Amino acid sequence: MIFEVGDKVLVLDEAMTGIVKKIVGNTISIETDDGFLLDFESNELVKRASKGSIKNDLFSHASAATALKEKEQFAKRKQAKTRPKDRFEPTMEVDLHINQLVKSSKGMSNHDMLTLQLETARRQLDFAISKRIQKIVFIHGVGEGVLKIELEYLFAKYDNVKFYDANYQKYGLGATEVYIYQNVPTG
Repeated sequence: MIFEVGDKVLVLDEAMTGIVKKIVGNTISIETDDGFLLDFESNELVKRASKGSIKNDLFSHASAATALKEKEQFAKRKQAKTRPKDRFEPTMEVDLHINQLVKSSKGMSNHDMLTLQLETARRQLDFAISKRIQKIVFIHGVGEGVLKIELEYLFAKYDNVKFYDANYQKYGLGATEVYIYQNVPTG
């Protein structure tokens, strides 16, 4: 199936629709009805019938058979495919280790370092919210756990976020992942 920017599409195997925003090779970026920009392979999408066309054509046996044939042919090409797990990996990482934030922590008290780390975390979270970034991983390290507790206190102040331990295989125990709800009604 050939797609063009502006086409309305349905995502196969998921209850999701959207509009094609960008096409790079076989990867198609769509903006979902919820406003998220997601990438899919062309064989994961089908065009949505426009208002002027007959809806039955979209679900006819001929179009279903054609779509299945195209999908099978694409699968035979054996291209490197992004796994759904990888597709939704966090898009932003913030390392809060003090040596990543300043050239030298010489002369800084523990309170100064903690304040700088928390201020950096708050600034980066506000930035992510303003840029509609959905997930952030804050790397804080294990240590005595003071920074982690303070970060949890900071994140709890936001109504539109939830937070939890980040992927253990990738970060170990020293990171917290923050998920930002983008379409929160303001009251």
